[in-house]
Amino acid sequence: MWILALLSCVSVALAAPVSVGYGAVYASAPILHAPVVHAPVIHAEPVSYPKYAFNYGVKDPHTGDVKSQQEQRDGDVVKGSYSLVEPDGTTRTVHYSADDHTGFNAIVQRTGHAVHPVVAPVSHYAPAPVLVASHGHY
Repeated sequence: MWILALLSCVSVALAAPVSVGYGAVYASAPILHAPVVHAPVIHAEPVSYPKYAFNYGVKDPHTGDVKSQQEQRDGDVVKGSYSLVEPDGTTRTVHYSADDHTGFNAIVQRTGHAVHPVVAPVSHYAPAPVLVASHGHY
């Protein structure tokens, strides 16, 4: 019964005026069925198992840039560390790990003693005014 009610609503919604001589009469337009369109099948490339390891380092005595990093991944588990020499001479080392169970975790270490350069104080005094004595002619 509800299908008949639904079809009558669709028929009324699709009604269009048709001229028959004495005025406009509304008649139902035929219901057209859209052809069935099949979505294309997408063939995804298989995802390879993520596994890698790398390391690198920089030691530039001219600029003082000293740093390194190493990391390995096996599936969804990542472990690694990096270190760098801070401007004060200490070394910061960060050991980290990440996985689906515990999330991202990091342990930060600082080694060495901070060295801060001693700068001599600069005096900012204005020079004393110079008096010029003239003898004779004005």
